[in-house]
Amino acid sequence: MSAVELGGGRCFVIGEVGLTHDGSLGLAHAFIDAVAATGADAVKFQTHIAAAESTPAEPFRVAFSRQDATRYAYWKRMEFSEEQWRGLADHAAGRGLVFLSSPFSIEAVDLLARIGMTMWKIGSGEVTNVPMLDRIAETGQPVLLSSGMSPLHELDAIVGRLQARGVRLAVLQCTTSYPCPPEKIGLNMLDELRRRYGCPVGLSDHSGTIYPGLAAVTLGADLVEVHVTLSRDMFGPDVVASLTMPELKQLVEGVRFIERMRAHPVDKDAVAGEMGALRAIFTKSVVAREPIEAGTVLTAAHLAFKKPGTGIPAARAAEIVGRRLRRTVPQDHVLGDEDLE
Repeated sequence: MSAVELGGGRCFVIGEVGLTHDGSLGLAHAFIDAVAATGADAVKFQTHIAAAESTPAEPFRVAFSRQDATRYAYWKRMEFSEEQWRGLADHAAGRGLVFLSSPFSIEAVDLLARIGMTMWKIGSGEVTNVPMLDRIAETGQPVLLSSGMSPLHELDAIVGRLQARGVRLAVLQCTTSYPCPPEKIGLNMLDELRRRYGCPVGLSDHSGTIYPGLAAVTLGADLVEVHVTLSRDMFGPDVVASLTMPELKQLVEGVRFIERMRAHPVDKDAVAGEMGALRAIFTKSVVAREPIEAGTVLTAAHLAFKKPGTGIPAARAAEIVGRRLRRTVPQDHVLGDEDLE
């Protein structure tokens, strides 16, 4: 799947592991199997090379770690070798998933390019990393650009730069808040980004719920990205903003359900015409409220309205008042035109 293929009514769903594997290669592989079982389209990681992206003085965003004295030390512990990254990519491909990993340095771009990245996901903090984005543009592969920390003028600049180089692009509305409250999701930006950049758009959601993703797809989002976890008891700063695997599965099922609804507009008259049998069961007919003798001139007091709808419809009740009954009928008899003179 490429950014050019995004759109056309099928939403691309990304389950982002990020760093929730906590440096365990085995756990990273377990995440791939778990995401594949949900029916998502892609699994995403983050490729950190501490010496290439960080200084020893980098502060923690959230003071969560009990074993890493510095943020640099945490990045170092999250590193996998090129061979290990290749193994993860091969595993994902074997499970039918697109493998994604966000780079955070030119060195990470080069490593991922060597293992055959087919699409690049750019984290919010890297939108101004022009040298890295220029290097990514050289690969010729599509870019999914997150917008969580950027004002529009900043997005305008980098989107223009990438599009000028012929990069196939999708832009994701994102708010960098963990978890993100409903008031800051920004669904209104989907149409704005599509209009502004003329490219596929999506939502990178940090709410920890399925609701924004479903709403975004209803509004025509081409892709949805959510953080995932195996359990909310897991370690890491992103867990609070993540979906569990059952929730991711529910999101995927909901996305596909919404796509089918959007792809099949209803002709109300045609559908109503298909309801003949059900209408006969659920609608009301005019019936005799009590036994009525032949020759009786019917009044409203003689009539009741009951199922099934196989006789004169209740909507025609006013037409019956004043008509003469042709034959004697019992209580609850469903009146038909043949009963009236």
